[in-house]
Amino acid sequence: MSSIEEKIQLERSFTDVISDYHQLTKPGITLAVLASMLVGFVLGSGSTFNFVLMVHAIIGTYMIAAGTGAYNQFMERRLDGLMKRTAKRPLPDNRIAASSGMFFSLILIFSGLVYLFILVNPLAGAISFATTFIYLIAYTPMKQVSAFNIVIGAVPGALPPVGGWAAASGTIESPGMWLLFGIVFLWQVPHVMAIAWSLKDDYFGAGFKMLPKNDETGRKTSLWSLVCTILLYPVSIAMFVMGISGIIFLVLSLILATGFLYYSIKFLNERTKENSRKLMFASIAYLPLVWVAVFIDRLV
Repeated sequence: MSSIEEKIQLERSFTDVISDYHQLTKPGITLAVLASMLVGFVLGSGSTFNFVLMVHAIIGTYMIAAGTGAYNQFMERRLDGLMKRTAKRPLPDNRIAASSGMFFSLILIFSGLVYLFILVNPLAGAISFATTFIYLIAYTPMKQVSAFNIVIGAVPGALPPVGGWAAASGTIESPGMWLLFGIVFLWQVPHVMAIAWSLKDDYFGAGFKMLPKNDETGRKTSLWSLVCTILLYPVSIAMFVMGISGIIFLVLSLILATGFLYYSIKFLNERTKENSRKLMFASIAYLPLVWVAVFIDRLV
């Protein structure tokens, strides 16, 4: 560690340090992971809801998700320093030493895995391990190689509801959990592509390949976003047809998909940063509102 890094870290208060470590865990993404896991847990519980098991699933999933986000920032700390959006993160800004960030993240990951294996069930732990492995070993390095990383990254992004369902039921054989997987997977592609198009210069400058090759006009990006948004319709309908959710979820999810589709079409017709940002915000609203629809349908 350089003398400059030491001085920066010594001058920071305890509260500042805690805040930086919290930021290192990517709290927004971690919260989204927990919400998706809870949806899977609730639907996978059927008529026998185990509150204590749910709390254990939340704790274990939080540790793994937070640790995975932190290790991702450790891996990308140099590239993050080249982007305006991420240059002020704790690691590239030298507010946390790289070695400290690495140990912090690994402790969280392994503690979470052990916690899930022992206090929830081995299957839930295995799914969380697969999520972390794909995210860190496949998706993170692939971001510098090919835009196919978006598809790879959508897999670990869509596994939390599967993990939640497995935590509640101890199985991965229910079609319901894979329909939830489909919703998150299909949602994630236009979500990430909209962000990538809005920040394409920043990503390009740092060496991230987040958009299809030879797509200067954004036509491929917008078409892929549109296709995935359209596919949300049959997945949502299948949730109802297979008896996993009721009519309330069906109606609300189709309304939300239509709003999402509107902004996908708008981006396809006029591929500007403004429209990509509108699609990004539509995607940010879509997933939590769909999960709200699941809970409303479950409670009514």
